[in-house]
Amino acid sequence: MSVDMLRDIGLFVFGAMAISFILAMILFFLVIRRLKRMDIPPNAGFSETLLYTPLLLVLFIDFLDFALDILAAPFTWVILDRLGLKALRGFATFEALLPFTQIVPTMTLAWFGVRLFGSRLDMVLE
Repeated sequence: MSVDMLRDIGLFVFGAMAISFILAMILFFLVIRRLKRMDIPPNAGFSETLLYTPLLLVLFIDFLDFALDILAAPFTWVILDRLGLKALRGFATFEALLPFTQIVPTMTLAWFGVRLFGSRLDMVLE
């Protein structure tokens, strides 16, 4: 590989991460409004919490994870804790800490999985 090719790849990845961060911040401000009206049972598990969670929140988490790579873990932990989504906190933080998983929208896939498979997914994820 030439130096120019590596530079181009680096610029592309940096640009994608910057765009992802901007989208994450836009989604964050949209989600904050919706979450103030949300009422999640205090003892809800991962799947039940995802059923109550809007798609914009899981998209925010995935964009933030892609934009900040491993640095997204503490931000994800604090944000989900403050929003009262403790059931999602551990899963999202663990996924953010795993190297090379940032390109996979794990929370979004879990959100769709819960809607498609319902409580059967509880046995796999919890």
